[in-house]
Amino acid sequence: MGRNNDQTNEDTGFRQAIGDVEPLEQDRADPYRQRRRPEPLNLPVEHATELEPGDLSIETPDLLEFRRPGIQHRVFQDLRRGLIEPEGNLDLHGMRVEDARRAFSRFLAHNLTSGRRCVRIVHGRGQRSPRGAPVLKQKTNQWLQQRAEVLAFCSAPRWDGGTGAVYVLLSRKGRRNP
Repeated sequence: MGRNNDQTNEDTGFRQAIGDVEPLEQDRADPYRQRRRPEPLNLPVEHATELEPGDLSIETPDLLEFRRPGIQHRVFQDLRRGLIEPEGNLDLHGMRVEDARRAFSRFLAHNLTSGRRCVRIVHGRGQRSPRGAPVLKQKTNQWLQQRAEVLAFCSAPRWDGGTGAVYVLLSRKGRRNP
């Protein structure tokens, strides 16, 4: 109880000391606000079967990075730095999503059977996209994560495409020796 009285006395003393001061108007947000609780989406169940997992919309970051558990940190760092030379290239610029999906599947299958370890896929940055979002970058991100043969991938270094391309590290399991 003594604490509340002390606080009240301090508040009163402070208000008397500042006198007739008016607070400045600010256009900033309050420093603290209570967060709203997340609410689940109540989507009808019949629509869940219509969507393919590969075509769900997700936010795509500028820098793409993904690695499966068990991939050594050093190997992933070498991939990010461009020390693992890409042995194959695929350019998806200007393709429609379905054409890009077919080209992507053929490209990965060919490189896996050829025994290649690292490849580069150029998806572009999506600057001329109608919605301003990089469609092929998003799809490439999704497709690569869904393929078990893909051990890791990351955005290419600046000199080799930057955020408009990815380096992909492929699995050696099930490969034929060239």
